[in-house]
Amino acid sequence: MNYIGFDIGGSKMAIIISDKDFNILSREEFKTSETITPSKTLEELLRRSKSKLIELEIEESNIESIGISCGGPLDSNRGVIMSPPNLPTWDDVRIVEFFKKHYNKPVFLQNDANACALVEWQLGAGKGLKNMVFLTFGTGMGAGLILDGKLYTGTNDMAGEIGHIRLAKDGPVGYGKKGSFEGFCSGGGIKRLAEYRGLEYISAKEVIEDAYNGNKKAMEVIRESARYLGRGLAILIDILNPEAIVIGSIYTRCEDVFRNDMLEILEEECLSHSLAKCEVKVSETNEKIGDYASLIVAKLGLSEYS
Repeated sequence: MNYIGFDIGGSKMAIIISDKDFNILSREEFKTSETITPSKTLEELLRRSKSKLIELEIEESNIESIGISCGGPLDSNRGVIMSPPNLPTWDDVRIVEFFKKHYNKPVFLQNDANACALVEWQLGAGKGLKNMVFLTFGTGMGAGLILDGKLYTGTNDMAGEIGHIRLAKDGPVGYGKKGSFEGFCSGGGIKRLAEYRGLEYISAKEVIEDAYNGNKKAMEVIRESARYLGRGLAILIDILNPEAIVIGSIYTRCEDVFRNDMLEILEEECLSHSLAKCEVKVSETNEKIGDYASLIVAKLGLSEYS
């Protein structure tokens, strides 16, 4: 049997096909901007996935289930994407209904941070833990929560939207709010933070590269982001008392320029007994986590993420 995964992102879309053991047989991506509207994007995802199955000589009857990972907010129970900040015009998109209609297979939708948390919990840095938090720290900032050995999604799938927490009265805008966690700690946020400090950069990647190359102003932007990362983590540690916080994407790739300032703030802000029991880790599945995320949604959806 096989799984199909769709990774829906603000910058790119990916189609992943695997066998039952998560061995990836095919992966194809295209830029989100290529298809303009949600309806055209869904049609393109369908076209490419069906074409790839033919190429792999996989019968549709051999598809066990389909998983979709997407930035929130969304309603996983109804299978609806609801206006994610990084997907303008994606308002009440009934994505599960669309793929069920065309594949006649079980289809499951999950917030990308939740899906990534499941990956790290099942396959990566959180394996064997009962309480852990996964932070995306990519295009945006979101959290997936594993509490008492289960994925916690909240009353209406809105748990973990930590990017919306305000960490300062003023600051770069992220998730529609000045001074938010996402405003200070995300790809877009770091770029805006640099602009906020009077610097001109095309992307966070450029800021980080300049910091590594010894540019003092760029390094101060990264250090400021790191300090706010510490403040955000301190809130999570004091409230949730997790065994680990696993951070992906930018932090995983650049831990060395973030970690010291982040840890300094944690020491200042956290309850010492909680901090002593919590380890901040990098993602162990970072480069593949987006692919595994949609696939694990397909697999675990069959058992309702239990």
